[in-house]
Amino acid sequence: MNILLIEDDSRISEFIIKGLGEHGHTVVLSTSGEEARERIQSYTWDIILMDIMLPGIDGVQLTKLVRYQRNHTPILVLSALDGTNDKVNALDSGADDYLVKPFHFRELISRINALVRRKKFNEMGTGGVYQCANLTINVDEYAVYLDHKRVELSPKEYKLLLYLFEHKNKVQPRTRILNAVWGIDYDNNTNVVDVYISYLRAKLENGGIKFIQTVKGAGYLFKDPHY
Repeated sequence: MNILLIEDDSRISEFIIKGLGEHGHTVVLSTSGEEARERIQSYTWDIILMDIMLPGIDGVQLTKLVRYQRNHTPILVLSALDGTNDKVNALDSGADDYLVKPFHFRELISRINALVRRKKFNEMGTGGVYQCANLTINVDEYAVYLDHKRVELSPKEYKLLLYLFEHKNKVQPRTRILNAVWGIDYDNNTNVVDVYISYLRAKLENGGIKFIQTVKGAGYLFKDPHY
């Protein structure tokens, strides 16, 4: 997962980054609300871990801003404030869950997994299956089918297709795709996105529906032919 951690306490952030890294996740740290705001607007995240007491824009204000912009990325608040009013205020502002510091790391992992699963379930509906024309993505099976025939994709091809599918009918800039599929630290000057788009087109569009469109100067668009 690509995780944005918004935390100004270096001891806590180092602990979280180390633990999540050991679980195979990519974590980017922001130490202020203003810095986090820019990263939320510029990149796609699987989940946001947010402290409440931040310099500048606090966590509640930032959460309200994120939701006002119709960004539905799961937000898990991590805060030392343990009062009922503090929890209610954060949740009412748009946060999805609230975990009081100090916490057990296993509980943090469990909460993260639950929120990300919930978001994917809500996007997919029941059954863990995406469907578009003659293309099917079965997330439970980690499999892709075209006209009911399985299409063999590499892990990166699958992740790229799933990302574009989850954002279908919305143009995705190359940098955003690069961040979501390859990680924020990947070389922005690479043409790896274009190369993998060509791989997907060769496997999914040979003589059939053209799902992936190039939008000149903007990026790529996964187009639902019925949209």
